[in-house]
Amino acid sequence: MKKRYWGIFTTVLVGIVLLLAIFLVAFRLLGFEIYTVMSGSMEPAYHVGSLIYVRPVNTDELEEGDVITFLADKDNTIVTHRIIEVTYENNATHFRTQGDANDVPDAKSVHYKNVLGKPEFTIPLLGYLAFHIQRPPGLYIATVAAIGLLFVVFYPSIYDKRKEKTASKKKN
Repeated sequence: MKKRYWGIFTTVLVGIVLLLAIFLVAFRLLGFEIYTVMSGSMEPAYHVGSLIYVRPVNTDELEEGDVITFLADKDNTIVTHRIIEVTYENNATHFRTQGDANDVPDAKSVHYKNVLGKPEFTIPLLGYLAFHIQRPPGLYIATVAAIGLLFVVFYPSIYDKRKEKTASKKKN
């Protein structure tokens, strides 16, 4: 009975880890960039701590009302805001943006080359986990947890094999 519950526990644990791996890694292979929402400027559309999955977009297809993710300044700050106006300055497309929860538009317009893409979907709260496991000490904790998971999954079979060897030696 104990083995059965242990098997269920480890199966569920491995399933959770695989789902996290899919949501944090596999979508990158499908062309998505993944960002963590760090401010409430786009509440309620994108909650703080959510992961947003952004796919590259042809900027010629963007229009007023679309949400875009873009590089906001020279410090490479990544922002996700809604387009409130499309303008053409110096033979280039620019986007005036504003966060849904902000009272005023952003100070600078976004040059089309700074657009990273358009958010396709979001997963609430998962951004907190992703943010913390990408830097120390969260990275170290995640590494130890992964090693611990391997131990938890494989230890029972190793332990059973040792018991079998011991039992067969006693019979001889």
